[in-house]
Amino acid sequence: MVNGDDNRVREADVVIARIVKARGLRGEVACDIETDFPERFTSLERVVVWMPDGSRLELSVEDRWFHKGRVILRFGGYDSMTDAQRLVGGRLVISEADARQLEEGRYYEYEIVGSEVATTLGERVGRVERLLRTGGTDLLVVESEGGREYLIPFADDICVEVDPETRRITIAPPEGLLEL
Repeated sequence: MVNGDDNRVREADVVIARIVKARGLRGEVACDIETDFPERFTSLERVVVWMPDGSRLELSVEDRWFHKGRVILRFGGYDSMTDAQRLVGGRLVISEADARQLEEGRYYEYEIVGSEVATTLGERVGRVERLLRTGGTDLLVVESEGGREYLIPFADDICVEVDPETRRITIAPPEGLLEL
């Protein structure tokens, strides 16, 4: 499980959704869901939104529903499309303490981003800059010291060891992966 690539979001926050657009005339926003537990939105009454400029908003949720794989939210005080457009790009977060415990082998994005990546032979590949959701296997976006970007599938057979405590990921890349 993965969440968020904006380093302004505090490390103790877990991104659960990203506001992608204003929707409708009454101030609703459509959000890409970035949690494996979308049912949490059905009882959400208040939420913290981290804006791209680093500001933090605490908003009350007046209405919510799911539509075409997204959650649609209406917040108190945001009553028009113009109001809602100001929220686009914001990230809905919960505190790490409120996050569900994941089963072994599952990780939140904040536990992965910033990790150093090396091969099983000890060769440094780079640092995880973000995680790219593809609809299938997520991809680690790893940047080398020289600025080269690698896309590494976040799959058990490639990422053979993930240690969020030490912020290290060991990979066994298939032949050619690091030459792409």
